[in-house]
Amino acid sequence: MNIVQTMEELGQRARASARILATTDDLAKSKAIRSAATIILKQSKQILIANRRDQDAAEEADLPSAMLDRLKLNETRIESIATGLNAIADLPNPVGEVISTTERPNGLRIERVRTPLGVIGVIYESRPNVTADAGALCLKSGNAVILRGGSDSHYSSQAIHQCLIEGLRSANLPVASIQLVPTTDRAAVGEMLKGLNSNLDVLVPRGGKSLVSRVQNESRIPVFAHLDGICHVYVDREATLEMALEIVLNSKMRRPGICGAAETLLIDKSWPDQHVRELVTSLQQAGCEVRADALIRKNVDGCLAADESDWKTEYLDAIISIKLVNGLDEAIEHINQYSSHHTESIVTANDENAARFLKEIDSAILLHNASTQFADGGEFGMGAEIGIATGKMHARGPVGVEQLTCFNYRVHGSGQIRPS
Repeated sequence: MNIVQTMEELGQRARASARILATTDDLAKSKAIRSAATIILKQSKQILIANRRDQDAAEEADLPSAMLDRLKLNETRIESIATGLNAIADLPNPVGEVISTTERPNGLRIERVRTPLGVIGVIYESRPNVTADAGALCLKSGNAVILRGGSDSHYSSQAIHQCLIEGLRSANLPVASIQLVPTTDRAAVGEMLKGLNSNLDVLVPRGGKSLVSRVQNESRIPVFAHLDGICHVYVDREATLEMALEIVLNSKMRRPGICGAAETLLIDKSWPDQHVRELVTSLQQAGCEVRADALIRKNVDGCLAADESDWKTEYLDAIISIKLVNGLDEAIEHINQYSSHHTESIVTANDENAARFLKEIDSAILLHNASTQFADGGEFGMGAEIGIATGKMHARGPVGVEQLTCFNYRVHGSGQIRPS
């Protein structure tokens, strides 16, 4: 296979499809997505067979547990994929939405209107569900997409992609609207980073730190991405023990390998010692390794010593670092110093403290009395997400259909000319 030629052809076909999708009726886009959801359910056995093939290879390669968890599909997860696709289909069509209108003194009416970005490239590892989520989100927002899944999810992604193609056919839409790079050769990623002769408009990497770092450092086109998910939970002095236990355990242990999992727990020093012991012990009993500062270790047996590197680490595993802090000010200072600006949560009954936390911390997603694992496009009502963006240009937080659009200005006049 000639990688350069293959990728150039993918880009050309995507650009041609994007021009069609930009003016496609929403009924056709939604029909394609709903049909794909139905086909995915019908083909679930074949998808699971393909996924088992990927899992076997991943286990033989001794991939980390977090990646194995992201790779794994089962009937429940396939049903969730289909549910997510139907939710995307049900979303309002963002294309053509008039965001704002202004009337100028000279009679000009200026509209700001949502338009598709064009062609989106998605580079991902392990997560076969991204094939469906990204394909549907891009289609709904009027964009063509080129998907480059990882070698570890190659067969799963192919099986899901075929369902998306059948959905496109059922709605008479170009099958090149959603393309899957047909090779696992890493040279294909290099071609995407170059922009495919200006046929790619934006890149979205989803995967490990090395992948995301490479895309951010080498891409010649805009990138929506986050490098780390160093997420914090702060238990305030006015937090109740019951709520803190539920939120912290869910934030860390529901799925430790996702980017929204809590990695550092901060606890106000004035919170009762008994509460601290119960909270830390509950994490240990749930199978979580605790790395803690000296004050915590004096109070709770079985904790390892945390050092400076722990506050900077995204474990993606059943490991958490814990520190006692001197109130809200120190918690905010610690988070702003070590956070990757992904997701942070405060547990407190004090609304003033919560308001300060939400205002003074510079992260994409901030929660009050809720688990960090809600950092997800589906939970935000977006149906799904193409990724989490922690940058400050264009998109931030879960990237859904609205974030996959840009806008243009449409100016309506009645013969006005600009004076000399």
